[in-house]
Amino acid sequence: MNDDASIPAALPPAAQRVQDALAALGHAGRVRVMPASTRTSAEAAAAVGCTVAEIAKSIIFRAKQSQRAVLVMASGINRVDEKKVAALIGEGIGKADAEFVRARTGFVIGGVPPVAHDTPSTVLIDEDLLKLSGLWAAAGTPHAVFPLTPAELVALTKGKVADVKQ
Repeated sequence: MNDDASIPAALPPAAQRVQDALAALGHAGRVRVMPASTRTSAEAAAAVGCTVAEIAKSIIFRAKQSQRAVLVMASGINRVDEKKVAALIGEGIGKADAEFVRARTGFVIGGVPPVAHDTPSTVLIDEDLLKLSGLWAAAGTPHAVFPLTPAELVALTKGKVADVKQ
């Protein structure tokens, strides 16, 4: 992949918000806008030329009692076990609809990054991601991604590494 070709002169506003947050957090990675969709793990992997496992997918759940957003960063090949997530956060969870995701994070489903949320989320990180050398995460739009390492994902999100897969 030619890195220069995927970095436009100006990023879409949501992707720029992610780039600014990354810079503020000391992360040197650059947001890349892809010509193809990166909405799903398979689409993102095809767009950047990596395995589906190397996609750190963002899944937002709604905590039932507190109504807080719970962000699970999972390997693209794993399904999340909702019972494990509920046990880890100490309350039941439910699916988050598009309106809830947008209201809590400021981003649309398919582009939710691990950083720069409007309201801080509780973050859980799939332990399988730590077995990989490099990852790609959503960067604010369904066409934007950025590279990072598993250690950087943990540091950027201050997330708890846990067994969250089915």
